[in-house]
Amino acid sequence: MAIENRLTTGHVLLSIIYVLMLPALFLLISGDLFWLEGWIFIAWLMTIFISTIIYLYQKDPALLVERFRRPGTGNEKVWDVYLYYLLVILFAIWIIIMPLDAKRYEWTTNFPFFVKFFGFIALLKSFFFIYRSFTDNTFLSPLVRIQTERNQQVVSTGVYGFVRHPMYLGAILLFIGTPMLLGSKYGVFISIIMSFTLVVRIFGEEKMLVEELAGYEDYKNQVKYRLIPFIW
Repeated sequence: MAIENRLTTGHVLLSIIYVLMLPALFLLISGDLFWLEGWIFIAWLMTIFISTIIYLYQKDPALLVERFRRPGTGNEKVWDVYLYYLLVILFAIWIIIMPLDAKRYEWTTNFPFFVKFFGFIALLKSFFFIYRSFTDNTFLSPLVRIQTERNQQVVSTGVYGFVRHPMYLGAILLFIGTPMLLGSKYGVFISIIMSFTLVVRIFGEEKMLVEELAGYEDYKNQVKYRLIPFIW
């Protein structure tokens, strides 16, 4: 059964609540409403979220609907349900730990400025890869599944001609860059775990794509690197 090609009112309200509540919660946990690095991260988060929602609503409503698909639906791989919820849990812990570590309790001290600067640069690069992944790939589902109802095809243009998983590259840059910017060593530790989880997901996802999506094997031969050009 094909899914409806538009969002429900509930989805829209959920998006509005999320984009307002998460930044407020982040600053509340930090205990400092004037935390500069925290506001930079919040600005990044709100900008990527709002700009992506607006783009998809106007240009690709079918993908916007797909992004709200619940885990375990639409022939998603069973193993991915567990990885999906693991990432959700880790992300929630990450969001809570970083402001506690970097600001409220200052478990991490004397974080070098140049590290924070490189964290900011990583966030800028993350924005590029995440946003372009949405604009270049109409089949960018949050779940590991073949979208047979949408006649899914291999995408090899744009950032997908650079690496095979640009969305994951953007996510890893986000995971690593954010705690660097904020100055949280515990955030970096959780980021490493989340990044490793994404790498595990890549192996399972590519196995599915090779077996079930026509043309993906040829795409692998064309774009040889999963995440990092000339390395892996």
